[in-house]
Amino acid sequence: MSKTRKIKKVLKSKPTIEGGGVHLRRGFGFSEVPMFDPFLMLDDFRSDNPEHYLKGFPWHPHRGIETITYILNGEVEHGDSMGNKGVITPGDVQWMTAGSGVIHQEMPKGDSNDIMGGFQVWANLPASHKMMDPRYRDVKSVQIPEVQMKNGITIKIICGRIGETDGPVKDIVIDPQYLDVTVPPGTEFTHVTKKEHNVLAYVIEGRGYFCIEKNPFTYEMVGENYFDLERDPFVSNGTLVLFDKGDEIKVITEDKPVRFLLISGKPIGEPVAWYGPIVMNTQEELRTAFDEYRNGSFIKYRK
Repeated sequence: MSKTRKIKKVLKSKPTIEGGGVHLRRGFGFSEVPMFDPFLMLDDFRSDNPEHYLKGFPWHPHRGIETITYILNGEVEHGDSMGNKGVITPGDVQWMTAGSGVIHQEMPKGDSNDIMGGFQVWANLPASHKMMDPRYRDVKSVQIPEVQMKNGITIKIICGRIGETDGPVKDIVIDPQYLDVTVPPGTEFTHVTKKEHNVLAYVIEGRGYFCIEKNPFTYEMVGENYFDLERDPFVSNGTLVLFDKGDEIKVITEDKPVRFLLISGKPIGEPVAWYGPIVMNTQEELRTAFDEYRNGSFIKYRK
């Protein structure tokens, strides 16, 4: 018999500034490690103010992680130390495996209405893959299949499988699933998940119930970044849900639709040593990475 996952935590994304001065909202990050293992961070950089995003993310290093960028509005120009460069446009995904080391930049630009919108998730790599060769998965919107369910639910599959349909991103070590799900009003969405995976949802439009009890409990931690479902049982735009253990999730809507990113992966269960854009297993490995960045020996792989 399937066990529906209950809600473990709900967090309201909070404003922060990163890169050259980009204003964004962080769903979770350093302070939540290892709660979301194998994921480290989720940033929401939707904005209609060019002053809040045009400074972008100038040249910086990454090692030991994967960065997954999904664009809804505007575009992001990118380049790296290996000579790669390009533009991520609406509906596109860039899945970058930094591995042993990449130095790159990401410069967002708004659309004709100055709207910029997208999300970046950081996924950890296990010790066995921290120093693997870097690689890119540049996925255009036309490569991302959209499944239409009979009850009006639509699912864009970036990574993982729905029925017999696979997403374009494959062979990722943490065995992730990354879906963009839209549920119309008055509808129930049930989705089977791998029992051993951690599962999260980040709402990007509308609102819905993310637990079959609808009002499961009051959180012990109600503060700056935690949400109280007793006061408001709906989960709405800019709010993140971490599910507890189970075999499936259920999302229920009433008078409004809900759109959310549904992300899951196999926990790594290893120590995390994290500073800035580099994530390793030990402080010694961190020191080595930054020493190499300073002395010019950071890049291990070149085309």
